[in-house]
Amino acid sequence: MTGPELKQLRNDLSDVIARKLTAADMAKLCGLPEKGGADIVRRWEVSGPTPSATKVLRVLAMASERYPILEKFDIFDRHDVREEDRPAKRAAFRAQMRDEVLRRLG
Repeated sequence: MTGPELKQLRNDLSDVIARKLTAADMAKLCGLPEKGGADIVRRWEVSGPTPSATKVLRVLAMASERYPILEKFDIFDRHDVREEDRPAKRAAFRAQMRDEVLRRLG
């Protein structure tokens, strides 16, 4: 994930939860310390986040329709899920991810 991609993700997650996320909010989502975490996020928005933060952010990104559901989470295209049920199940999964973002923000 690049710095500009992280900035875009912050905007996209803001849209999803209907609240503008700050750098401090993004630090919370990444599990960074409260003190100095926002500064780290601002640096990442230029240079890109660490690989471990990128993993967390890619999972949380699934809350937005703009990002794909990662393959290891995509249980919707299996043979045992009826095709007509898949859109509703995907929407429910994205709602769960939005709830997770909100939970992490406290």
